[in-house]
Amino acid sequence: MKNKTLWIVLGVVAVFGLWLWSGYNGLVTAQESVVASWAQVETQYQRRVDLVPNLVNTVKGAADFEQETFTAITEARSRWQTAPTRSDQIAAAGQMESALSRLLVSVENYPQLQATQAFRDLMTQLEGTENRIGTARRDYNEEVRAYNVRVKRFPGNLLAGAFGFDAEEFFEATEGAENAPTVDFE
Repeated sequence: MKNKTLWIVLGVVAVFGLWLWSGYNGLVTAQESVVASWAQVETQYQRRVDLVPNLVNTVKGAADFEQETFTAITEARSRWQTAPTRSDQIAAAGQMESALSRLLVSVENYPQLQATQAFRDLMTQLEGTENRIGTARRDYNEEVRAYNVRVKRFPGNLLAGAFGFDAEEFFEATEGAENAPTVDFE
């Protein structure tokens, strides 16, 4: 009888150990998927940050343009590059999107600029980059969702709490992003 009880206790301990091992490794895998997905978002934003000075210089060369827009783009670009946390990068990305929207709306007033090959090429690259950013953000949010479900759902929440796995932040649109920017040169 003693021997049977010992085997039962050892079996329960072994099952618990396997569950603990498997659950921990699953959380690590899910967290690393979030990190890898965020790296893709950063890559696409870096592509945009590298492309924007060329676009701005092309626009500057062809148009008498308001300095405020260029300043906003430059500041947003700098904030993105120096942002210490993922949350700060998300905020900087929103500011960059707002500044770029103002630039692109403003460009409509300069038909001669729209006709230049350099501008068209840059706009094509920027459009492709924006599509890549949208895809990378969607993929990142899906990885965050899957990870957060693991962290919040029972019994994974017990392991997550014990080992310090916290829920991750989604990449959400900035407030007011649904409104088109208005540009007035008067």
